[in-house]
Amino acid sequence: MKIDYVYLAAFYLLRFLVFVLPNFALNALANGVAKIVFKLNHKHRKIIDTNLKFCFPELNQAQRAELALKIYINFAHFGIDFFRNQNISPKDLEKKVSFENEEEFLKFVKSDRAIVFVTAHFGNWELLPLAFANKYKAISIVGRRLDSELMDKFLVKNRTQLDVELIDKKGGLRKMLLALRNKRALGILTDQDASDNESMVLKFFGKKVNWLVGASVIAKKSEALLIPAFIYKASNDSYIIKAFKAMDAKEHSSEELTRYQAKCCEEMIRFKPDEYFFFHKRFKRFYSTAYES
Repeated sequence: MKIDYVYLAAFYLLRFLVFVLPNFALNALANGVAKIVFKLNHKHRKIIDTNLKFCFPELNQAQRAELALKIYINFAHFGIDFFRNQNISPKDLEKKVSFENEEEFLKFVKSDRAIVFVTAHFGNWELLPLAFANKYKAISIVGRRLDSELMDKFLVKNRTQLDVELIDKKGGLRKMLLALRNKRALGILTDQDASDNESMVLKFFGKKVNWLVGASVIAKKSEALLIPAFIYKASNDSYIIKAFKAMDAKEHSSEELTRYQAKCCEEMIRFKPDEYFFFHKRFKRFYSTAYES
């Protein structure tokens, strides 16, 4: 419980700074904090470096270190943006986020088919469902509750603006299917490592990984369109959402749907590697010794 209040104090301090400091000062603060954490956080620097070796073997140590620092800096800025987005107005959100292929999104919405969006811990992913719900239609997103109850309340509040519903990942299958039946879109993060009974083995950056099959199974059950979508930074204050071509779950197997998710995710990471959350041990399942010190 004590640690909850430490988190809460840090949360309120950061929120205060975000609302009182000018943008140039916030940017300098984010850059400075990121550089300090980068220097001190040996554990996650090692994890990122190992992931980059798997994904970009052509990079040398100096190039990987430069990219790793950019990753720290980007996620410091995404953290600041999390506070800026609290209680954001529909008008401001529409100015902040644009859709790279808007005609595709309009086609999805007008199709009257169930829609399952899959995305990754890429860019400012917390902003993606808010922008979609604001412009197109209601969406339900699947997430895991935080260990800290106090912090979880703030996260839920931020995630459930503008007709966004949060479904707890644990035991949430029935609610997910109900959301689709109620004509809500469904959004699922699928890029992290998973246990053997909820995943399939495939190649990601040419390496074996476990990839979650839950989104594919749900898409099959609901005969949905499965659409990989990602949000990336256009500038310090604006973002772009890109949707890949929809894959019809009525015409493809769960395995094909899952491989497509991994393919699109890899394409986005190659496009902007500094915006992917490389802090988790993505390849640990089959290459655990690579992460050892």
